[in-house]
Amino acid sequence: MAAEIVNSGSELENDVDPAIDPAFALHRGGKMAVRATVPVRDADDLSLAYTPGVAKVCSAIAEQPELVHDYTWKSQVVAVVTDGTAVLGLGDIGPEASLPVMEGKAILFKQFGGVDAIPIALSCTDVDEIVETIVRMAPSFGGVNLEDISAPRCFEIERRLQERLDIPVFHDDQHGTAVVTLAALRNAARLRGVELGELRAVISGAGAAGVAIARILVEAGIGDVTVCDRKGIVSPDRTDLTAVKRELAGFTNKAGLTGSLETAMEGADVFVGVSGGTVPEEAVAKMAKDAFVFAMANPTPEIHPDVARKYASVVATGRSDYPNQINNVLAFPGIFAGALQVRASRITEGMKLAAADALASVVADELSAEKVIPSPFDERVAPAVTAAVAAAARAEGVARR
Repeated sequence: MAAEIVNSGSELENDVDPAIDPAFALHRGGKMAVRATVPVRDADDLSLAYTPGVAKVCSAIAEQPELVHDYTWKSQVVAVVTDGTAVLGLGDIGPEASLPVMEGKAILFKQFGGVDAIPIALSCTDVDEIVETIVRMAPSFGGVNLEDISAPRCFEIERRLQERLDIPVFHDDQHGTAVVTLAALRNAARLRGVELGELRAVISGAGAAGVAIARILVEAGIGDVTVCDRKGIVSPDRTDLTAVKRELAGFTNKAGLTGSLETAMEGADVFVGVSGGTVPEEAVAKMAKDAFVFAMANPTPEIHPDVARKYASVVATGRSDYPNQINNVLAFPGIFAGALQVRASRITEGMKLAAADALASVVADELSAEKVIPSPFDERVAPAVTAAVAAAARAEGVARR
């Protein structure tokens, strides 16, 4: 039984009372557990599951290391790793406070992708320490899902892990968001009868998600994309850019725009919000006719859906109580399931594009302004994404079976 909550009641933030709040009731004792897949009913079972039988398997793996995938859970389990520095909308709350979110991520892996996952919260924020820690843990896992690690450190951590490990490393805050955004945009374009190459997009937010969305849209053939941070359009003429933003400026903004977010939005076909803040209605009104607005900040979208619908033909948010929810759970379970299925050494851009295409195809014959992306509970999603990612891994030469 879990320990009792100490100092509960009015001393908690916002006067939350764990005794009556259903969220606390659901979380008591944690949201997951380890379950055996083989019986241990008697001495014979014990001798096979543990000593002496286990020694034969260990010796075989020592002689042929690739057998670890067949005789352990390695190929079926993902490490969900955080340092607690960018948790949901809560920010830098530390490793212990991040655990409920990491547990939640782990059960979503299982529920929606059939993938086992273990939440791991690290008590360090130094890039070198995080990388070394994950590298040393890697033999136990078939993949690593980086979660809620603040930018710009998340970019370097992912890059260095990809260089050092031969298993998939995936920062979901970046790539999961990007995959689902591209899928929704593909279907919005189909609904309007235009090609991606005819569209100009504006992204509000140059953090992890904004950078990844810009990359995948360019890879997918978007006509142009302009990214804005707190100081305005990310462009080569600015002298205050980080290394990541300088790289971003090099492959976005073909139009050479400078100035504010509002300037970028004028005449734009697509708005993608991953920044928080509020966009004035006047800026939305100046977008192209029948524009698409994907305002994904939670819990408060950058543009309220009621305002967006006055001007946009398709509106999406990150919330479950509005149509067209851009939800990462549509992507990461199937992406990892597909990668693990073929024992992929990494997750490539081609695999991400394949995941987006597969996700979009699930509802391609059912499109409407309020249905450009499937529900997370649509049972067709995970199989479609899994199959597409596995096929793409084989095509790109990163599959090992």
